Amino acid sequence: MAFLMKSMLSNQVKNLGLGGGGEESKEESTPSDPAAAAGMTREEYEEYQKQVVEEKMERDAAFAQKKAERACLRVHLREKYRLPKSELDENQIQMAGDDVDLPEDLQKMVAEDQVEEEDKDSILGQLQNIQNMDMDAIKEKAQATFTEIKQAAEQKCSVM
Repeated sequence: MAFLMKSMLSNQVKNLGLGGGGEESKEESTPSDPAAAAGMTREEYEEYQKQVVEEKMERDAAFAQKKAERACLRVHLREKYRLPKSELDENQIQMAGDDVDLPEDLQKMVAEDQVEEEDKDSILGQLQNIQNMDMDAIKEKAQATFTEIKQAAEQKCSVM
């Protein structure tokens, strides 16, 4: 009943021109087509939407690649310092694909660190470390150790 009364009254008000018909004119003036709202033809609008989707996919792929590179760096550091592995990093690397490598700058830094560590581990590196050692401190430490061993042996052995 209320619907019937409303429709009858609104029709009468529209006919009088008291502003009741303004709502319908606004609805009719707004196009239902998003292409027309953007001021483009249907084909232009579809092409624009394709470009937007492609750009978003490219950004997402680049972002995933960067995340995977960072995860690869963290994995490398964990291996180097013997820290526990992270499943999150491994998942990020797998999501980006197995072709993820460290960025070139980081590869150079890692290579330099490895060269320095190899030099320290080599015989020449050990010889250089010997040159840097304080020989007087080593002699004192050796003499102190020798006297401790000699005293311990005298206490245990009745012949000495």
